[in-house]
Amino acid sequence: MSRNQRKKIAILMITMFIAITSFGITGPVIPAYLESINQGGLASGLIIAIFAGAQLLFSPLGGKWTDQFGRRKMIISGLILLCVGMFLFYSTDSLWVLYTARVIGGIGDAFLIPAVFAYTADITTPEQRAKGTGLVTASMSLGLVSGPALSIMMSDMDVKLPFLVSAWITLGAVVFSFFFLKESDPARLGQANVRDLEDEESMSQKIARSTKMPYFIPLIITFAMSFGLVAYESIFGLVLNDEFNASVTDIALMCMAIQTVSVLTQLFAVDRLIRRFGEIPVLITFLGVASSGFVLALAAGSYVMFFVVTLIIFFAMSILRPVLNILISKMAKGEVGFAMGMSTSYMSIGNVVGPVSAGMLYDVNMVYPFILGLAILLVTIGITVAWYRSSGKRTITKATEETLALEAESLS
Repeated sequence: MSRNQRKKIAILMITMFIAITSFGITGPVIPAYLESINQGGLASGLIIAIFAGAQLLFSPLGGKWTDQFGRRKMIISGLILLCVGMFLFYSTDSLWVLYTARVIGGIGDAFLIPAVFAYTADITTPEQRAKGTGLVTASMSLGLVSGPALSIMMSDMDVKLPFLVSAWITLGAVVFSFFFLKESDPARLGQANVRDLEDEESMSQKIARSTKMPYFIPLIITFAMSFGLVAYESIFGLVLNDEFNASVTDIALMCMAIQTVSVLTQLFAVDRLIRRFGEIPVLITFLGVASSGFVLALAAGSYVMFFVVTLIIFFAMSILRPVLNILISKMAKGEVGFAMGMSTSYMSIGNVVGPVSAGMLYDVNMVYPFILGLAILLVTIGITVAWYRSSGKRTITKATEETLALEAESLS
């Protein structure tokens, strides 16, 4: 990468590290806070589902506006909404206001994430995209390590203090990005939308259009990965409590270990794996690794074994996420913002359906969520292999060649 590219990537990484650190602070304390206002599992589930639902509904709009108005404006707008949502969450104990705050935060995330990955695609060449995406994703994972650590430090203080600290940290990300983050070059691939931006589409129309795109199968894989990962996330704390009598500290340490593995994987493994094997072989392999993790989780008989199995699953997912983003951005041609918005939408669908399904099945039998997640991953592997053999390989190769040609033309 050139010096200018490294500078832009570094600024984007710092912005996302600050933003995700603020997000990570609140996760561990939400259950305790809801308990303090006499709310239980239903409210806890809705806190998660409402955020994901808002993200789902507004991600296509965020992707479209990313193409229309520019990456920088959408990144800053998303951060502002996250900040407003967190201040609102801190300001009240009214459950409906709390839900409203989560809606605002979900919209902010829907604006932020597509713009971040579209920005990364703009400032990197196809050969550099794996490294650039891995660095940005790693900075986000690092924020998810530092956030819970800060939350633990505040564990003996007011239960709402982490929400106020999170709001101020997010405001810091807004200020930092406003002064230091520059707009990506409008002449670069992906900045101009090839569709008429005045043509408004509903959410259902956008999803219908996405089914005709060459990157539709990667979107399906994104859904399956999100479904399995968030379903697992939503129940592994319950398993630790019910089966292994784990303490809050045990669960917090596992969360930090998961994110540490994600950071190291995205920094040192993703780029090397893609360069050596290509996106689809890596996808198939690590979908298999994640599936094996679900099988091992069913057989885990101790906290230590379950800890190791959980790390294996999240190790696989930490590779799958950036690989899918890279693949979709390569195949999106002139609509990178739209494609990233749809990727976030499909991920959000998994984030809504996964926890609800896992929670319902867990109440029936503890093993059912693992069986469901395993079945979905195995079906996804089959779909991916069939697609790659039939047309995926040719489509990816053609997209990469066209991208390289356009990059060379824009630089000449």
